[in-house]
Amino acid sequence: MPTPNNTTAIHKQTHKQPLATICGYPLSIFFIIVNEFCERFSYYGMRTVLVLYFKYFLLWDEDFATTIYHTFVALCYLTPILGAIVADSWLGKFKTIVYLSIVYAIGQVVMAVSAISDITDTDKNGTPDNMTFHIALSMLGLILIALGTGGIKPCVSAFGGDQFQDHQEKQRSTFFSIFYLSINAGSLISTLTTPIHILIFLFVFIIGSPMYTKNPPEGNIMVKFGKCVGFAVKNRFRHRSSQYPKREHWMDWAEEKYDKLLIAQVKMVLKVLFLYIPLPMFWALFDQQGSRWTFQATTMNGNFGALTIQPDQMQTVNPILILILVPVMDSVVYPLISKCFNFTPLKRMTVGMFFAALAFVAAALVQIQIDKTLPDFPSSTQGQVKFINMVNSKLEIQADNHKINLGAFEASEDYLTFNNKFFLFLGPKQNHSVTLDNGTRNTIAITEGSQIKNLIFSVLSEPSFPRFLNGFGSFLNITVRDESNMVILVEVHCSDWWFSLCGSAKFIIKDNNGNVCDYTQELGFGSSYTLIIPPTFRFGDAVTCKSTLRRPNSFHMAWQIPQYFLMTSGEVVFSVTGLEFSYSQAPSNMKAVLQAGWLLTVAVGNIIVLIVAEAAKLPDQWAEYILFASLLVLVCIIFAIMGYFYTYIDPAKIEAQFAEMDPEKKEKMKNLEMPRKGSVEGHKEERRSSDSSCDDEETRQTKI
Repeated sequence: MPTPNNTTAIHKQTHKQPLATICGYPLSIFFIIVNEFCERFSYYGMRTVLVLYFKYFLLWDEDFATTIYHTFVALCYLTPILGAIVADSWLGKFKTIVYLSIVYAIGQVVMAVSAISDITDTDKNGTPDNMTFHIALSMLGLILIALGTGGIKPCVSAFGGDQFQDHQEKQRSTFFSIFYLSINAGSLISTLTTPIHILIFLFVFIIGSPMYTKNPPEGNIMVKFGKCVGFAVKNRFRHRSSQYPKREHWMDWAEEKYDKLLIAQVKMVLKVLFLYIPLPMFWALFDQQGSRWTFQATTMNGNFGALTIQPDQMQTVNPILILILVPVMDSVVYPLISKCFNFTPLKRMTVGMFFAALAFVAAALVQIQIDKTLPDFPSSTQGQVKFINMVNSKLEIQADNHKINLGAFEASEDYLTFNNKFFLFLGPKQNHSVTLDNGTRNTIAITEGSQIKNLIFSVLSEPSFPRFLNGFGSFLNITVRDESNMVILVEVHCSDWWFSLCGSAKFIIKDNNGNVCDYTQELGFGSSYTLIIPPTFRFGDAVTCKSTLRRPNSFHMAWQIPQYFLMTSGEVVFSVTGLEFSYSQAPSNMKAVLQAGWLLTVAVGNIIVLIVAEAAKLPDQWAEYILFASLLVLVCIIFAIMGYFYTYIDPAKIEAQFAEMDPEKKEKMKNLEMPRKGSVEGHKEERRSSDSSCDDEETRQTKI
């Protein structure tokens, strides 16, 4: 974001030799647009699968995965302040983007390496042997990514604006529209190949270096803003005695060191920042699309007929709806509403917050229906057991008061629940005392001689994961799809879970003598199976014995679309309008301060998720959704009251008054002021159809 000095530099471009253009646009901006597309492609491609990586690779529970996810997002929105200061005070925008992009790319590569299980999988069973190493590598990668993406966030759009000269206002406005489109397009089509694309974006950006207009760093307005506020606070504290006369505003205590124009500008910014106080609650709900809502999708059925949607892919509904709703709101909804009553920016933001609260109510209703289809998992003081008969004859089992009759190579239908410990009776003098870990689901395989093989797995609801139980009596080699997914099973041994997609999964079973058998299993969303290879198995036969540990999800993923629609509607009304309002109410040279404040509300919102989720400890997920919705409704009411008492101002007029009082400042004011075609001049004034280029730069970046 240009500072006052940056703005002066922009004005000086008029005297520079015209740069190469295409259709009236500087050639350099095309490199910047490609850069932004690839960067967002990389970031959202990684972020959409992040919580699933935490849960299924690092084996974290959903609560801890959510905590780390929102900590990462909060860090991504705290580091832009550092990036803006570095760019405007020392390195300049171009060097800041290049250097931090290298950090960003290294972070993506580190994250990709951390997901390679073979690095520590010494016994080649498909499971890392040193999980601490993978966790440490993942955390290092996330820190580097947060530093990189956050550091370049405030620089790229402003650097693009620097490429235009004063007579190219129309082209600059169009550039920011395309820039915003590239953000959402990159988010929409993100895939797992993100480390490659982050390197592409860095390469493309550097290629355009000879064509860029590079303004030198000339001081950061946020630093000046902070020093002015800090001096006012300290000076007021030093003169807190009643013997000193009171001043109209506490910022007036900075008059001993700073001129009245700067103090007036700071007052205008503080007035807007005060309205930011309730805003983090909106982002607390909004950013749970990538955590709680993704986990919710893992318990749903994503089969759309010819199209199969994975849980993380449901997040693409948001950018798709943004591309549809932004023009609809601007061209249809707002004009229609304005004919009925005065729909001011603060009223729009209030409606946006209410939409987000409704989205979480919808999510709670969906969760209630999902819970009806899920199995009953054990409590923290209980354990559950399913029995498998690996004997080639009928078997009668008594576990405490439960009696079960199992045929040969047959599994019990449902899980039995016990309080930690129970006695298992298999016949005369065939008694066993079994102790279960609290909160776990267990499979007990009973083999010849009534030996018990207790196979414990996590209580977490698993997606489509099959595993094999080898009762064949010799080593077996089993692969799925290719040789990189291979396990070797010894007698009465159970493999780890296979992380398979839904649909038809083909397995190849081999023994040491070269015999081969193919087996295909249809996997539904959320289903889990133990596939039994009995002692009677012969190569060429089908593996027909299986135990269904969890049936496929039955509640369809399409039911999430209403909550995504409500949340995206809230985002469009809240975020775009909020930025537009903020910058119309603040001095043009203080827009960087407001951008930093806006990003800070996103960071604080993610911190709120951590606090509420940890403090509430609600047993049901739907109750947590309702809690967040209730908190946002409360905040929405507070914000509506604040907005009711807010008086709209025109910063340009206020600045002009100071310039008239001090003629020497007229030239300074001329350089400070940016074109302001879309200012809000009164409480009843409607938004004009044409905004200033500086406003376009900010308001069009919903996914800043």
